[in-house]
Amino acid sequence: MAEVEDQATREEDQEGTGKVPRRNGGFEAIFNPPEDQDEVFFDDEQLREEAVPNLGEHVELTWRGVIAHLGPAFLISVGYLDPGNWATDIEGGSRFGYELLWVLIMSNLMAILLQTLATRLGVVTRSHLAEVCKEEYTGMPSYALWILAELAIIATDLTEVLGTAIGLNLVFNIPLVLGVILTALDTFLLLAVQRHGMRRLEQLMFGFLAIISACFIAELFFAKPDILEVVKGTFIPRLNLESLYVACGIVGATVMPHNFYLHSAIVGDRMTSRSKEAIRAECKYNLIDSAVALNAAVFINCAILIISAANFWAKDIEVATLQDAYRLLENTGFTIGKVEVAQLLFGIALIASGQSSTLCGTLAGQYVMEGFLEIRAPPVIRRLVTRMLAVVPSVIVILATGDSGTYQLLILSQVVLSLQLPFAVIPLIRFTSSKVRMGEFQNHWAISALSWICAVIVIFLNLLLVLSFLKDGFTSEKLVLKILTGVLATPLFVVVMLFLLYITFKKERSEDSLYVVDDLSSEDNSMDNFAS
Repeated sequence: MAEVEDQATREEDQEGTGKVPRRNGGFEAIFNPPEDQDEVFFDDEQLREEAVPNLGEHVELTWRGVIAHLGPAFLISVGYLDPGNWATDIEGGSRFGYELLWVLIMSNLMAILLQTLATRLGVVTRSHLAEVCKEEYTGMPSYALWILAELAIIATDLTEVLGTAIGLNLVFNIPLVLGVILTALDTFLLLAVQRHGMRRLEQLMFGFLAIISACFIAELFFAKPDILEVVKGTFIPRLNLESLYVACGIVGATVMPHNFYLHSAIVGDRMTSRSKEAIRAECKYNLIDSAVALNAAVFINCAILIISAANFWAKDIEVATLQDAYRLLENTGFTIGKVEVAQLLFGIALIASGQSSTLCGTLAGQYVMEGFLEIRAPPVIRRLVTRMLAVVPSVIVILATGDSGTYQLLILSQVVLSLQLPFAVIPLIRFTSSKVRMGEFQNHWAISALSWICAVIVIFLNLLLVLSFLKDGFTSEKLVLKILTGVLATPLFVVVMLFLLYITFKKERSEDSLYVVDDLSSEDNSMDNFAS
């Protein structure tokens, strides 16, 4: 199948333009392609071609090129603003004040580094992370990685369902259960946006990001935080045993595993040249894109924590749910008629956060399924199945436990994401550090060292998290919980750790079986050889 597609791809470039056509996969597999194959999805494609010249030309970074390449990371950045992030930020701010701001900054730097590696993998190999994982970890390990990735996407979708439902409840007083059911309709929003192509989706995400940013800039004005405490929390690391658990949650909520699959996929389809100079320029443009977008996202996350600290921690109020945070904002004193402005902005931002994140989760899920299983499911089917897997437990929890249960479910979803993170980060670091896969574009040793430090931090925090859960299980007064911890949870933990060691230290496949990136500018050299 791959060989047939590669042959078709090579036949498309018969004019000797030096450009490598975009793959049949990618967004063409998600957005129903027009019958006229000459129609482009990027309405600024000419701008991109001017920014990244044809094969063999010298490439220089320009402001025009920077603007042309802004977009993919903004799609990714909304994943760092889902309602799960809100839950951890609000909990951290209400319980520990400004002390954990530095954790957000550290997590953001980790995210920029790892997302840049994801774009580098996509640009150099023209294969996304799921495809390369399937190529390297064949057989059962590949299926295991796929299952873990799908669990992360479902957990992400769960936060989006709950966040949107809570936002609808706060702004329009719609019951939570009905709000959860209504979230299934966002499938049709995605399909409507798809018809207008990739660039329109990027613009929609930028719009959501702008709405959320505007809301929290206003909220910061209303909150009147202690500037000195903000500076201390940002630049002076403070951590104790009590705040460690929340810090783990913040890291897990900030660095999203499914974003690596998505980011590595969408940048590979944007190249208009395959020269070494163009690839280097593309990598630099993507670094700038990631830095701008993710710094905007971390500003919002920091704003949420600061607002929580100023409104709740400073007044000795501990918040247990997002609804509590909303209700407590009524004391800001800024109203329009009978409407509390701070509350309204909070609800609107929460709805925008849920909707923006759900669109990106769908795209990531499509790439994961396509890469690991080579199955291209219709987007509407994929969307509905994933959404139902999130809606059903949400409805059950809401009916059984109410508001407090939804908050705990949000926290649980972040735990699932945190636990899955090493299984995306480690392959990403291994692949981008590989001379076999990346050729001269492999990571510099210093970048590899920093990346592995990030991975160790993530794994260490996850170990603390899991061990605390196991300890709670074994020391529980409930016999059933003790039995489940000993019979199910502990063996599962051992198996997962062994699998983590396997993907970390597995010997790389021989160089003969892989395409080596050595001379991307030669006419007879095609990146499609990698897939054959």
